[in-house]
Amino acid sequence: MPKVQTAASSGRAGRGRRVSTTLAEINVVPLVDVMLVLLIIFMVTAPMIQRGVDVNLPVARRATQIEGERVFVTVPAGYRQSRMVYIGDEQIRVDVLQERIRQKMETASDKQVYLRGDGEVLYQDLMDVFDRLKGAGVERVGLVAKMPGER
Repeated sequence: MPKVQTAASSGRAGRGRRVSTTLAEINVVPLVDVMLVLLIIFMVTAPMIQRGVDVNLPVARRATQIEGERVFVTVPAGYRQSRMVYIGDEQIRVDVLQERIRQKMETASDKQVYLRGDGEVLYQDLMDVFDRLKGAGVERVGLVAKMPGER
């Protein structure tokens, strides 16, 4: 707040009242301007920085039936010891999985495979099968799960 000095206290006669300001006030306008510019910069660059896995999330209410041949790959609980997986009902070694899936995908129009994994299978083992499927030319891999009340 400005201080008002009277003519008698200032030592000068004839000038009347003089207003002096203190230099301790902070001008916040440039600070606000800089903060708004930084906010805009972060808002523009934040979506560019985010990297992640593209996921096709299913829509529950308006889901359509899957048409065509569905290929299911099942990873059983004993996968770590036996290294065996199932394509449909056929049990095969994981070493030949890539070639079998490649053969199935040559004639399929929709290159999608549904991956089912037992609850006891380690995440790393599921990712090993997932990588083999991608290496076989599968464009999309769907993970199959049960609803809480299903058997």
